[in-house]
Amino acid sequence: MIYKNPVVKGFYPDPSVCFANGKFYMVCSSFQYFPGVPLFESVDLVNWTQIGYVLTRPDQVMLDKINSSGGVFAPTIRYNAGRFYMVTTNDTTRENFYVWTDDIYGEWSDPIYVDQGGIDPSLYFEKGRCYFMSNGEDANGVGGVVQCEIDIATGKKLSESKCIWQGTGGRYLESPHLYKIGKWYYLMAAEGGTEYGHMITCARSRSIWGRYSRNPNNPVLSNRNKAPYIIQGIGHGDLIQDQNGNWFILSLGFRQIHLWMPFHNLGREVFLTPVKFGEDGWFTAGADGTTEETFEIDADIVQEEKKRYTFENTKWNVDWSYMREPDFKKYELLDDKAVLTGSEITLEEADSPTFIALRQKEFVFSMSADVTVEGSGEAGFTVYMCENEHYDICLRKCAEGEGYEAVLKLNIGGIKHIQKAVPIKGNSAKLIVKADNFSYNFFFKEEGDVVPNSLGYGYAKYLTSEVSGGFTGVMLGMYAIGNVKSEFTGFDLEYK
Repeated sequence: MIYKNPVVKGFYPDPSVCFANGKFYMVCSSFQYFPGVPLFESVDLVNWTQIGYVLTRPDQVMLDKINSSGGVFAPTIRYNAGRFYMVTTNDTTRENFYVWTDDIYGEWSDPIYVDQGGIDPSLYFEKGRCYFMSNGEDANGVGGVVQCEIDIATGKKLSESKCIWQGTGGRYLESPHLYKIGKWYYLMAAEGGTEYGHMITCARSRSIWGRYSRNPNNPVLSNRNKAPYIIQGIGHGDLIQDQNGNWFILSLGFRQIHLWMPFHNLGREVFLTPVKFGEDGWFTAGADGTTEETFEIDADIVQEEKKRYTFENTKWNVDWSYMREPDFKKYELLDDKAVLTGSEITLEEADSPTFIALRQKEFVFSMSADVTVEGSGEAGFTVYMCENEHYDICLRKCAEGEGYEAVLKLNIGGIKHIQKAVPIKGNSAKLIVKADNFSYNFFFKEEGDVVPNSLGYGYAKYLTSEVSGGFTGVMLGMYAIGNVKSEFTGFDLEYK
């Protein structure tokens, strides 16, 4: 069959994968969003279903008032002796920790902390022992991939932290993962920064502590010199073998908004790339070391794709995300509607406004909902990249006089601009967002209107990592600010 990349679309970066009980399980980074660490399941590595999150309780991870793109970095999931482990970094508090569960569909444990610095932690199990690695500095101040042995029950270090590899010379060595294949320990990592120079490199050793020798094919996977090409930033991968003995790398990457416009707003997504081992024991990946939009594999699989999202066909506790530490009293989430109560916290603050969102998964879409507001605040849709860059369409009390108005606000680089404000007859209207690769267009429609009324547009390139910085992607959210109670019904998000 021929499958298409990415296999998971939208802001799901830093994928890590393990195999257990006949299925594959994958986790991704979540940064300032809650619940933390999206958790996916698959039987074929191509079709993935999100089954929940790992960090579902506020006491598992500190997200209160963290900076945008802070919080939960680069998780790794592993399975050993009937138990799942997820290890990650809270980059804001500079703490590495892991949680575990015996039931992949249930709750995960309280965090267990490991006294080793760096980010992008990983675990490796062998013969009753557990090894912990991250990118950072060892006890002697040597930087690189740093490893120690730990007591998996307590997180206590059983050995000093030792630098076992310093990469190939690319900047920002990160994402270390260790595998035992045959007689070799393979150490895979990412270099070049999670941007256009991103790449996956590897080394191997007969000993778990090294010395590790570089793969002569390094980088084994990178789209850094593949231009013009939509898929860029390939890196930060995890190696996995399927049930038929075939090897793959699940990695992050991103899609540019256009072939000749190096901007990306969907965030870093999940790509699947075939791997081949040679007679010398080294491996190569993809098409001459690059990830393509399609690959043909020897498997009888039908790739499924969901194009439409509604309140009725999504789950509030699986598909949707809040910001940082939400006040759940502000949300009434039902099968066919959402009632949001505002607070004084705005979308421009590194805090927890009333906000619940889906990840944007494609460039071209149409999103709408019937919105009713009561009170002096505002409520509506936000196309949200971070505190400084987001576009908001809302209903609110008129600034002067009685009644309500439909408003489009554009926030770019901290500049807050009201694009247009139009009075409406009552306190409800259908709010509409239509997007393509280049712009987000905003409309409202009152009862009796034949065609929607335009409020204006904002360019997509200003809601991208190249402008905003950070590591997230655009979220399509509902929000409420101030003294307002709002009701959203008839939500419909359709990708073209």
